[in-house]
Amino acid sequence: MAPKSNAGKENLLTDEAEVLQAVILADSFNKRFRPLTTRKPRCLLPICNAPLLDWTFESLALAGVQEIFVICRSHPEQIKAKIAESRWSKTGSGIKIVPILTAKETFSPGDAMRDIYTRGLVTGDFVLVMGDLVSNIRIDEVVKVHKERRKTNKDAIMTMVVKESGANHRTRSRADYAVFGLDSETSECLHYEPVMGYPPSTVASIPREILSAHPDIEIRNDFIDCAIDICSVEVPSLFQDNFDYLDIRRDFVHGVLTSDLLMKNIYCYVAKEGYAARVQDTKSYESISKDILSRWTFPLVPDNNHPAGHLYEHRRGNKYIDKDGTVILARTSTVGSKCLIGSSTKVSDNAQIISSVIGQNCIIGEGAIINDSYIFNGTTVGPGCVIERSIIGFDVNIKENTRIDKGSLVGDGVIIGPNAHLEAFGRLSKKRGIDTMADEDEEDEDDYADSEEEEVEAAQGTINVNLGSGSNAMLWPQSAPDEDENDENVENAKNQRFMRLGDSASDLAFSDAGSESSDEESESSDDDSDFDKRLELPTSSSTSLDLPDGSSTDAIAESEFRNEVRLSLERAFTEGHSVDNAAVELKTLRMASNVSLSRVREAVVSAIVERIQIINGGGVPQRQEIAHVISRWGPLINKIGGVDPVETIAALQTHCASSKRLLLFGQILAALYQDDIVEESDIRKWHQSLVSQGLSLSPGVRTDNIRKCWEIGSRMIQQFDERDSSEDDSEEDEGDAGNNTDENEQDEEEEEEEDSEDIEDSSGED
Repeated sequence: MAPKSNAGKENLLTDEAEVLQAVILADSFNKRFRPLTTRKPRCLLPICNAPLLDWTFESLALAGVQEIFVICRSHPEQIKAKIAESRWSKTGSGIKIVPILTAKETFSPGDAMRDIYTRGLVTGDFVLVMGDLVSNIRIDEVVKVHKERRKTNKDAIMTMVVKESGANHRTRSRADYAVFGLDSETSECLHYEPVMGYPPSTVASIPREILSAHPDIEIRNDFIDCAIDICSVEVPSLFQDNFDYLDIRRDFVHGVLTSDLLMKNIYCYVAKEGYAARVQDTKSYESISKDILSRWTFPLVPDNNHPAGHLYEHRRGNKYIDKDGTVILARTSTVGSKCLIGSSTKVSDNAQIISSVIGQNCIIGEGAIINDSYIFNGTTVGPGCVIERSIIGFDVNIKENTRIDKGSLVGDGVIIGPNAHLEAFGRLSKKRGIDTMADEDEEDEDDYADSEEEEVEAAQGTINVNLGSGSNAMLWPQSAPDEDENDENVENAKNQRFMRLGDSASDLAFSDAGSESSDEESESSDDDSDFDKRLELPTSSSTSLDLPDGSSTDAIAESEFRNEVRLSLERAFTEGHSVDNAAVELKTLRMASNVSLSRVREAVVSAIVERIQIINGGGVPQRQEIAHVISRWGPLINKIGGVDPVETIAALQTHCASSKRLLLFGQILAALYQDDIVEESDIRKWHQSLVSQGLSLSPGVRTDNIRKCWEIGSRMIQQFDERDSSEDDSEEDEGDAGNNTDENEQDEEEEEEEDSEDIEDSSGED
């Protein structure tokens, strides 16, 4: 009898061993969203009308994760209930989700990792993420790379996923990023140095022994840290052995790389494709919301694979309206581009919604203006209200003629107004009452949130602000910088300004250490300043939106489109897309935003010009830099749907007139000419137009710069004329020389004839 085969059992064991596990740290361990998170965990805040935790589940499901542990300390009952409602908890989903309640003493990610070790949750390599992740990156590919590396190097304990970005990418944090030192061949992380917006840093300190041991090392500060880590099973034990490891990056990664005893290796995986970002503060909340609406997260988009299961209709201009037919849009209401409106929401006459997300069961009153804001379910906005760049919680009642300025956060259940004014960066929460106390007793909520609210209540006597006659709100005091505060803490008050929605922090001296161009940074340090310049919202008593050019919402839509083009090209630049692929993306953006081809061309020319680095000293290096950028990206100008070289030159002139690259206008134009993007006839035609001379413009610096560009064009025209004149002279000289040659040839022929006649005569005599 043949012996029994163990192949089936071995296959079962292999399959079990191959189960891909993930750990989600649901707690944020900070207070950046207060008061929205005093009674609710951050991971349950909605983004584009779906809880953040659902977006994280979707991201892990795309990667083929089969078992997920959700580690939570605060509000565990809410998290358990949300997991039970998730479609990934249903039978047949292919994913097992297990909520794990940690001890009350869990105050940091390091504490959570120690708890994971104590419980023995993970059995092999696992994916570690936070509960505020939005990603479409194929994490399973990163897991494969990590496991292959582990076969030859058992000390490779972690692979961090990072993504290249420009210095001004909107999802790249300016408050908390890092300088990475990578081995150029293996992508091993040799050095990790955290950097904050404040206090600013301009120097990275790389240990000499790293430079001597690794001859080829890349120093990178252009990474977005995706906060996706592939960890070996021994990572939790290292936290257990080192109780001073609190933060995963600043303590654990830095500690492992600088330890002479551990002898472990950490690697980076530089994702070339896909999207990944954390909603780690209110500024990134806005950025990621806009990225979702702009479809950077595809296939995770509202109309295709919405994490909450909603069905949205995708309309032109990236507008998303719930498909269930319960949304009521008044005939005279306006819904701009990049907006999302949930089911059973009513938008009244003359209301304007601009680049905003409106939840389910909301009411937007007559003449109300909601701009760049995020309104959660069940909220009512009264007639004549103005909400600018703010986040409004669940079931809020904003009564008529109330104004809420940028950067404000309004907690759940707040009533404000009528005729109230919440100034910029204001924070409101509901006063603690009987219903709040009942919630506390039922859920045994976090004592620290209670004490914080008590302090806010105690401070109300010193705050003099009109929140309306029927208000139940209390205003949270602005956190003033503490002289004794530790500036090295990432949560210091000044650094938090770089995380705050609507705050450009332009008055703080900060530096993006190692940036290629400080000029670019100073020009576009934040979209906030551009926002303030292009839009002035009316007072609470007004009912219309005043724009600089008086063109309703079109000017805002166009400005947003230009910003989308800039971001699209920034991705193309940093990720090395082909010109054809970049052109396809721009055509798609144009169709979605319904703008003219001229606007696209202007935006493309502007982005390419700003791509050119300003070289100190200019000269040959500057010309080489210009030639490199134009030869690489110049052809894109004529591939976006139409060729108009004269318009291209006009766009170049207009942009340079208001840019620090004004003095490069002539060299850039020459490079376009050399690469056959514009011809001599195009330059002459542009130069002859009245617009190019700035004759119709009002006097000012910009008009003077327009004239300077035209004068540079004049010199180029003069060079063309001198060249033509020189060629004409040379042709005349050649003609004279030709005539002389003909005369000489005729003389020679006559002489030859005479000679032949002489020969004939002489032969006749004979």
